[in-house]
Amino acid sequence: MIRFDHSKRVTFCDGWTRRDFLHVGSLSCAGLSLSQFNAMASQGDIDEKKEKNCIMLFNLGGPSQLDTWDPKPLAPAEIRGPFNPIATNVNGISISEIFPRMAQHADKMGLVRSVYHTAAAVHDTGHQMMQTGRLFEAGIEYPHAGCVHGFLNGPRGEIPSHVVLPESMGPTGGNLPHGQNAGFLGKTHDPFVLNADPSEVDFKVPDLLPPEYLTAIRVDRRRRLRELVDEEAEKFESNSNARLLDANFQQAYTLMSSRNAREAFDLSLEKTAVRERYGMNRFGQCCLLARRLIEAGVRFVTVNTFLTVFNEITWDIHGSKPFTSVQGMKTIVAPMFDQAYSALLEDLQDRGLLEDTLIASLGEFGRTPKINPAGGRDHWPQCWSVFFAGGGIQGGQVVGESDDIGGHPKDRPVTPAEVVASIYQVLGIDLESALPGPQERPLPLVEYGVQPIRELL
Repeated sequence: MIRFDHSKRVTFCDGWTRRDFLHVGSLSCAGLSLSQFNAMASQGDIDEKKEKNCIMLFNLGGPSQLDTWDPKPLAPAEIRGPFNPIATNVNGISISEIFPRMAQHADKMGLVRSVYHTAAAVHDTGHQMMQTGRLFEAGIEYPHAGCVHGFLNGPRGEIPSHVVLPESMGPTGGNLPHGQNAGFLGKTHDPFVLNADPSEVDFKVPDLLPPEYLTAIRVDRRRRLRELVDEEAEKFESNSNARLLDANFQQAYTLMSSRNAREAFDLSLEKTAVRERYGMNRFGQCCLLARRLIEAGVRFVTVNTFLTVFNEITWDIHGSKPFTSVQGMKTIVAPMFDQAYSALLEDLQDRGLLEDTLIASLGEFGRTPKINPAGGRDHWPQCWSVFFAGGGIQGGQVVGESDDIGGHPKDRPVTPAEVVASIYQVLGIDLESALPGPQERPLPLVEYGVQPIRELL
């Protein structure tokens, strides 16, 4: 919500001023720095019918392959877990019984059961590789796939090219970057982050006063803040950074004054039955909001299933508190995901958007084949499952196979880089595209000869 709680000077035609904007925004919009709106400039007419979009569902915490999409019913009990496999609508493909709705959409899904990596078994490294294709090294942070898409193709009109819902990833124990920003492309190309829970009754896009100022500057210091902003406004014409800020102001102003952009985030425009179809929880409403944003022209939406592995029930099923157990997934995590994911597939298909919208459901690693003494499973990057739907991918198939206990790839091992390259391929991004950085470089994947998962395409 934009705040108008002060006098105005040198007005635009609709009553706004540059200083008004800086005051209410405090150099930020919806919790972001204004520089992040540089990627939201209009690129003119484009042939949208031939372009693909992407919704990345990131299952923070690392789902257990054995208890979800790669069941092993013939393995010993301490490995196969408490759940039985169920048949899907594709002969020969079974998934866990805790996903009955998804089982009816296997014909749309391409399951990959042989993803692995050899880096440290911590959440952060998996987040980096699965969203950027590379492990960060030597201080170089690689850009999220959505940021690359926005950088190379630009936004459509007045709305962001890449949006992260509901928030960026929080702490997951490694104190490392998660790979959800533009990295070496620069903050100008960072995603628009909602920073709000769309399932809350009073949900609205956050106003322009950034959280860092709310926590760092008390009410009795806001007057001084405005004075500082006004002083910076006087430097616009004489300082290169100020000129950049001025450009960002103009772009952010355009975004906020766009009716299309405001309505894209407005879930009150949806019928109650539609909202309930997705589930009246944070993840369900984020999936619905992702559909609205794609429909409005956003190119890439990243939805974090969860925000942290601490003090929140997630896919991180170690068993002991504050984590959930294997059995706990059945009543808490799985029903939420099963409902929202299935509703998203159906809704996109009903609206004619599925063929042009890739849904990539990813996680940072799998879980140990053997259930631990606490009734959970621990981190296991040696093998796990991801899946894709829409965007023209070949559904109704399984790529790769894990061994008898779901511990290692048995055939067709797939790396995180190949997963990201597949997303690029669907989006029509040339893997040899040059990206600026400390020095001009190709996409991080091509340097190592990485290819997409051809079986899906």
